[in-house]
Amino acid sequence: MSKNVRNGIVKIGDTDMYYAAFGTGEKRLVVLPGLSDGFATVDGKAWLLGAPYKKFFKDYTVYMFSRKNKMHEGYSIREMASDQVLAMKELGMEKASVLGVSQGGMVAQFVAIDHPEIVERLILTVTAPYANDVVKDAVGGWIEMAKRDDYLKLMEDTAIKMYSDAFLKKNKLMLPVVARLTKPKSYDRFYINAHAILNFDARQFLNKISAPTLIIAGDNDKTVGNDGPKEMSAAIPNNEVYIYKGLGHGVHEEAKDFYDRVYEFCEKGIQSV
Repeated sequence: MSKNVRNGIVKIGDTDMYYAAFGTGEKRLVVLPGLSDGFATVDGKAWLLGAPYKKFFKDYTVYMFSRKNKMHEGYSIREMASDQVLAMKELGMEKASVLGVSQGGMVAQFVAIDHPEIVERLILTVTAPYANDVVKDAVGGWIEMAKRDDYLKLMEDTAIKMYSDAFLKKNKLMLPVVARLTKPKSYDRFYINAHAILNFDARQFLNKISAPTLIIAGDNDKTVGNDGPKEMSAAIPNNEVYIYKGLGHGVHEEAKDFYDRVYEFCEKGIQSV
C-alpha cells in the first residue's frame, strides 16, 4: 500500500483503536466518523476512505479513527473524547485540527471542551450539541430496527434521513447491495454508540471551546434537525457557520466543495466572526 494511504492500530488502556491514515505532511487532521462506526470500523479500509482527502496529502497527515474496540455498557460521548485524545497523544500528536461528523462531531465537541491544548481548528459537521427530539426519533428508531434484526430497513431509513432526494434516486439500486455487504455479526457495538448519542448533552460546556470553529450543515437535516448550527454558534466563542441549501445529513458526501472548504479553514482559520 502507498505510504500516502495506510492502516493502523493504536493501544489505549486495556484495548486498542483502529485508524486509517492518509498523506505524509507535518500538519495533522483528525477525522471522527458518525454512528456508522458502530457497524463497521475503519480497519483495512484506508484505500477506500482516503480518496476525498487527496488535497491534504502534501501538507497534512490525516487520521480517521474508529471508536475503541472494547467498549463498556454506558460508555459516554465524553469518555469517547477522552480516549480519542489518549490515542492522539500515543501517536505523538501535540496539536491537530479535528473534523467531527455527526456522532463524531459530538465526540469532537468534548475533545475541544476538555482538551483545548490539542485542538488547533475544530470542524463540526452535521451534528448537534445535545440529543434533541429529531436525534432521539432517528436513533431510537434505528435501535428498534436493530432489535428486530431488520438491517435492510435500518439502512433504508438511514439513507432517507441522510441524503437528498436526487442522491437517493441516483443510488437507490445500491442500497440493498450495501446492506447485504455491511450487515454486522453483532449489534453490540452499535447499541453502545447509539445509547451514547441519546445521553449526550454538551450545551453547558460549549463556551469553553477556544479553538476557531467551523460549523457545517445542510438546511434539511432529518437526522439531527436544523437547530444545531444556530445553537452551537450562539455558544461557541469563535466560530463561523456554513449551511448547504437543499442538502441534509450527507453534505460531506454530496457537496462537491466540502473538502475544499475544510482544507481552506484548516489553512486560514476564521475568516469572519
